[in-house]
Amino acid sequence: MAKISRLVLVTDAWHPQVNGVVTTLTHLVDLARHQGIEVDVIQPQNYSTIPMPFYKEISLVWRAPHLEERLLNFQPDAIHIATEGPLGWRVRQLAQKFNWPFTTGYHTKFPEYVHKRAKWIPESWGYNLLKRFHRPATKTFVPAPSIKQELEDKGFQELTVMSRGVNRETFNPNQAQPMKFAKPIYLYVGRIAAEKNIRAFLDIPLKGSKVIVGKGPELEALKKSYPKVEFVGAKTGKELASFYASADVMVFPSLTDTFGVVNIEAIACGTPVAAYPVTGPKDIIIEGLNGALDNDLEKAIHRALLLKGTHLERTIPQFTWDSACEQFLHNLALINAATESNMLRTNSRAIESS
Repeated sequence: MAKISRLVLVTDAWHPQVNGVVTTLTHLVDLARHQGIEVDVIQPQNYSTIPMPFYKEISLVWRAPHLEERLLNFQPDAIHIATEGPLGWRVRQLAQKFNWPFTTGYHTKFPEYVHKRAKWIPESWGYNLLKRFHRPATKTFVPAPSIKQELEDKGFQELTVMSRGVNRETFNPNQAQPMKFAKPIYLYVGRIAAEKNIRAFLDIPLKGSKVIVGKGPELEALKKSYPKVEFVGAKTGKELASFYASADVMVFPSLTDTFGVVNIEAIACGTPVAAYPVTGPKDIIIEGLNGALDNDLEKAIHRALLLKGTHLERTIPQFTWDSACEQFLHNLALINAATESNMLRTNSRAIESS
């Protein structure tokens, strides 16, 4: 791997959002900086934003003044465009303008999410747009083998797997605490949004307690529809770990996730996961060891329930943030000396003309 001293990471998803994308990128940035790499995170809080329609928790950049100057002055060795939002498209355009190589990230099945909210927009339109976005990248990072295969079948190219990790100091079985909820405890952690298919879980008749951790646009509607369910809000760090470790089963009802960091966090805390056999869960869950997969989610929940207390946290040693960061840095596209010289000349001309 060539030496990288300065990295630009572009993301339309960043703090204060709480989701798997932000968790992943935060760990990558922290570990890269720990290795002495200077990282410039270009993210929405740097610019003027507007709330995303139907999803006010997500901010969209509508103006990004001096973005070109920012890139030229930073003189990066590599550029990674992590998301396909407005900032991602702007930096993609600038990278092509100056003939800089760059990598991209695929985290979210936006075509399915958009189609779920606007049925008249075919998923094929969304995937065609995403293929166009990622096509110029030297590599596109995907989180797991199953999503890599799915995208290759749709015509995406130059895909490489960059897995995910879990912080074992925070997420471990020792975080379990007495909970006020009736046992067994069935836990959901994640965004409270239509695309997460949470109602499929909440509609299942189960003895015990259903506990929902998270926030999102469907929260109030679910509270009204399911008054007996415990909605406890968003949690982070060791408080979140205590919910994982204290639950009997973590239920992951999504049909459209690409990975699901919450799954490995739950397993690291000693709690089995019940899910559908779809992209994400099927790359993590080992049937009968750390969870259960079934097209009948209720059956998966009952099978997973039998696994609590079997030291299943030992079944996922491969998921570490150090390993994910190594995969990330190894596959970045280095801006070569010729490109850097061109960048410096362009920068000098820009300064002279200002």
